[in-house]
Amino acid sequence: MVVPVVFFAVFFAYPVIAIVRRGLLVDGGWQFGRIVDVLGESDIRHVLWFTAWQALASTALTLLIALPGAYVFARLDFPGKQLLRAVVTVPFVLPTVVVGTAFLALVGRGGLLDELWGVRLDTTVWAILIAHVFFNYAVVVRTVGGLWSQLDPRQEEAARMLGASRLAAWRTVTLPALGPAVAAAALMVFLFTFTSFGVVQILGGPGYSTLEVEIYRQTAQIFDLSTAAVLTIVQFVAVGLILGVHAWSVRRRESALRLVDAAHTARRPRGAGQWALLAGVLTTVAVLVLLPLGVLVQRSLDAPDGYGFAYYRALTDSDGGTFLVAPINAVWNSLEYALAATGIALVIGGLAAAALTRRAGRLVRGFDALLMLPLGVSAVTVGFGFLITLDKPPLDLRASWILVPLAQALVGVPFVVRTMLPVLRAVDGRLREAAAVLGASPLRAWREVDLPMVRRALLVAAGFAFAVSLGEFGATVFIARPDNPTLPVAVARLLGRAGDLNYGQAMALSTVLMVVCAVSLLLLERMRPARATTGEF
Repeated sequence: MVVPVVFFAVFFAYPVIAIVRRGLLVDGGWQFGRIVDVLGESDIRHVLWFTAWQALASTALTLLIALPGAYVFARLDFPGKQLLRAVVTVPFVLPTVVVGTAFLALVGRGGLLDELWGVRLDTTVWAILIAHVFFNYAVVVRTVGGLWSQLDPRQEEAARMLGASRLAAWRTVTLPALGPAVAAAALMVFLFTFTSFGVVQILGGPGYSTLEVEIYRQTAQIFDLSTAAVLTIVQFVAVGLILGVHAWSVRRRESALRLVDAAHTARRPRGAGQWALLAGVLTTVAVLVLLPLGVLVQRSLDAPDGYGFAYYRALTDSDGGTFLVAPINAVWNSLEYALAATGIALVIGGLAAAALTRRAGRLVRGFDALLMLPLGVSAVTVGFGFLITLDKPPLDLRASWILVPLAQALVGVPFVVRTMLPVLRAVDGRLREAAAVLGASPLRAWREVDLPMVRRALLVAAGFAFAVSLGEFGATVFIARPDNPTLPVAVARLLGRAGDLNYGQAMALSTVLMVVCAVSLLLLERMRPARATTGEF
């Protein structure tokens, strides 16, 4: 556990604390009164209200739309199910900048709906809410659906035999069992939307800002570190509470249920009701997921001279303005950074998961919760903290290429832990003990006992870490050098400049990134063990 603790202390806790300290420590004294002053400002109160309100609304809307999909994936068996599962997961691993770009092309000024029917949602909260549902649909489907598929259907059937209606049986038997999973999924959706950055920055306009967007504005545009520090503290406290409740719901789910093999619970649709539900879910996926992604591709091909690859060819040219290099270089930069970040995340996350498997107690559970903090704490704060802390020997990394992979790995580690942990816990500890009795060292025991059993899970973890590292934006926007931009940073910079060429190049780069993420997800679905452990994404 020493290596993961040191990694998070140096590359996460230290930069965040440094930002807070610089913002609140003035002339050797802590200015805690600044917290009251900042929270008393009407603009900040509006930001806090909108952050909480849109997160609650996004969570409720996501649950409403995604729960039928969770049932379909859990209980129904139909051709193309594995492919469809990968399709609905693609938005979750897409960079938020790309998600915002896709919906900008769909509902923004000059977007598809604007051209066809004059419908424009780019300055309304509805565009943000729908984009958040698009982004988090898979969280509910996979978290709730994963547990639903392993609930014993005979319990509900027994209630039906005792005279309960289908609805009453579901309400009294299935729903209470699903409660912890629904709560966990809702908390994760709330966490991701509460800390939303790229989607709100692109779609929200000047009238809508979340805490994350406001922290970025105060840090990078206004240079008011004291206000940014206060908002970072507020977000940190809120995220800590959310993760604490999430950890409690996960423990409750793990300890309260008797599960069966998911392979025996899914059946072909029977009756008009199930066929109609399946058709409704397929329509939802087509409209909610495929339409925005399809519009993204369409805009990338819609050049002034007609449909073609003009915007893609333009990616090979450098105008000397937006970038110091050709935009296409962002593709190779992102791939190289993501591969390095994946390696770091696998080492740190693998060691952390192994330590959590072999130890128990409140301290270990606390460490497990802390591993999730990078998903909720301001990535903007982490990125800016890198610049002001990792600038002196022996950690003078500001000019080093490794800085970007380190920031990306912080986001990848939680996914590695969440993927590896249930598989490692399923390994019979007596096998390790037998290997030790026969004289094997801990390293050899892990290599010959654990590794063969967790190899596929390790590949899945690597795929998730690669995809999320590829799309990290909040921290990378601060530390990516102008001559080595990543794909999300390149997309954001192109969208920030006027002109059809810049817009078309942004769409082209977003499409490239979407394709890479989609291919990664399809490969993950093929590698995922058929008997996946419930409760983990």
